[in-house]
Amino acid sequence: MKAFLLLAGLSKRFWPLTEKSLFPICGKTLLEIQIENLRAAGIQDIVFIGGKHNLDRAHAAYPDLPTVEQKDLSLGMRGALLDALPNIKEPAMIVGGNDVIEPAAYSALIREAQGKDANGALLAKRMETYFPGGYLELSGERIVSIVEKPGEGKEPSDLVTIVAHVHNDPQSLLEALKQTAKESNDDGYERALATLFGSKIYHAVPYEGAWHPVKYPWHLLPLLQHELSLIKKPLIHPTAVVHPTAVIEGNVILEEGVRVFAHATVVGPCTIGKRSIVANNALVRESSVGDDCVIGYSTEIKSSVLASHVWTHMTYIGDSIIGSNVSFGGGSLTGNLRLDEQEIASFVGKESIATGLTKFGCVIGDGCRLGIRCALNPGMKIGKETFISGGVLIDQDVPDHRYVSMKGGEVVVRENRTSAPPPAARNVFKKAI
Repeated sequence: MKAFLLLAGLSKRFWPLTEKSLFPICGKTLLEIQIENLRAAGIQDIVFIGGKHNLDRAHAAYPDLPTVEQKDLSLGMRGALLDALPNIKEPAMIVGGNDVIEPAAYSALIREAQGKDANGALLAKRMETYFPGGYLELSGERIVSIVEKPGEGKEPSDLVTIVAHVHNDPQSLLEALKQTAKESNDDGYERALATLFGSKIYHAVPYEGAWHPVKYPWHLLPLLQHELSLIKKPLIHPTAVVHPTAVIEGNVILEEGVRVFAHATVVGPCTIGKRSIVANNALVRESSVGDDCVIGYSTEIKSSVLASHVWTHMTYIGDSIIGSNVSFGGGSLTGNLRLDEQEIASFVGKESIATGLTKFGCVIGDGCRLGIRCALNPGMKIGKETFISGGVLIDQDVPDHRYVSMKGGEVVVRENRTSAPPPAARNVFKKAI
């Protein structure tokens, strides 16, 4: 069985973060999580399908795994498979790079695909409530069709397909993809499946385990809780230094070179990355803190994901996702709860998207700087290389490369004419800590 891991998408809906498959969470990237789960299911023959924007970094992380570069990213999943499947004769598993599922799901999928008379199998999550996805229409175990977003009450079954599909004859899939109209790039793969369902026997594999599709940046928050739940015991690296008055409670991972200062508290499950500092009176709970971060004096980090080189000082960060090389000035705060305690929405382009979360702080891109006493309303997103001057309240998303300030009682947004110094420039500050 050869598994093709789809990485080619440009992650536009993941803004202000960039490549979702390479974003760190609990000491691993999403790509590493996927590879670990596939290998735990006994799948060793894995091929990356990606674009120029991510394939080099994926190959650097796994130089032993072959790669296929998708020539035209506008062709979507159809284009990825048109480039990958020629000359593939053995059964092929197609795996979405952004759908995190349990290893047992892959094992069950393979068993079903190898069953009598089966030409392939599709994994499908059993849903208790309506989900805007592709629902399977079945005749017994055989898949008849996929009905996309049928609307609540019109579902043909309670099974929503996950991109974990086995095709015993990948050349049949390739021919179906070639016959699909070129203008059907968005749903070209689904149209090819519809063709196959008419002549081939594909079985549904119901799945009731964990499923974490990562489409929007806030989807990292439930994935964080899942990954933290897998930490079953504390693990403190021999080089980590914990002050006698500090409190380490529960299943906490402190990696190489971590320092936890006097009266700081780290409550698990939680991970603190290499060389990071948790300073005096700081509180970190149920969070993923990346490498080389400084969680400064009297900061609270709650249920959040921080990439590398994040600096804070007397800051509250709750239910948020923070990119790399981001600095928070003293007294900066992220709001994570509406006054009416209802679901928080977030804009993607001009469309307001329901996040499904009542606790959601902010998403901040790489290379941002926030001045003292900045405040962000729930659900805000800040583009990369954006600077926010002191005392500003952010109540709408801010694009990339902007400078935001207060002038005459008005919020002024202009192009940012500078950029954040590289992380190494802060080494002089860190040596003084």
